Amino acid sequence: MSAVLEVTNIKKNFGGISAVADVSFDVREGEILGLIGPNGCGKSTLFNCILGQLTPSGGEVKLDGKVVTGLRPSELNKLGVSRTFQLLQVFPKLSVRENLILAGQEHQGNMASRLVGRSDAGLTEAANQMIGFFKLDHLAAEPAGGLSYGQQKLLDAAMAFMGGPRLVLLDEPAGGVNPSMLADLKDRLVAINRQKNATFVVIEHNMEFVMSLCSRVMVMAEGKVLAMGRPDEVRKNPAVIEAYLGH
Repeated sequence: MSAVLEVTNIKKNFGGISAVADVSFDVREGEILGLIGPNGCGKSTLFNCILGQLTPSGGEVKLDGKVVTGLRPSELNKLGVSRTFQLLQVFPKLSVRENLILAGQEHQGNMASRLVGRSDAGLTEAANQMIGFFKLDHLAAEPAGGLSYGQQKLLDAAMAFMGGPRLVLLDEPAGGVNPSMLADLKDRLVAINRQKNATFVVIEHNMEFVMSLCSRVMVMAEGKVLAMGRPDEVRKNPAVIEAYLGH
């Protein structure tokens, strides 16, 4: 499998503090990579350096072999990089369908089309397909603010996959979701990976969710990569058990 994302020796310093230190990894075509680690280990800082919210202090990021280090989020979006945030990014007064259409416009780098041209930017059919895929059909016309938190998380994930992005980074998709909705979310993420060969990275605190979803897991501690491997390998790693699992 070829690498969609290659991260080489990424560093991020804040004054004299090293938040991320020489982190290297890749994400392969069609892979679900999990990123775990205790609070403060540098996961979010690493994510933000890759996605253009922060400028790395050193190192290189490549997307499909092209250097994209330091590009702004909007520029990465146009290259097919999508993400979710820990805090939901849905628009509560807009319907589920309208949220997906808006996400599609953003991924096309075409927010101006909200002001001119077709109101749906020709994205209604794609939005309906994503609604069906994420099993949100019965909620398509409902305002997003009226959905349960778990349903909003499903919508948030669906929005990230609008337009068939090259790479999606999901920031704590399981956070605050009840077990029933979490099973639905995992089912849909597995399905979009298998059926559409979607490539994505999941930052998550829910160990069971990551271990059952991801083909490889990377563990960070104190700004460095502590371990990388299959879920069963990571579970048994003594350093991981000591640093993160706590038992």
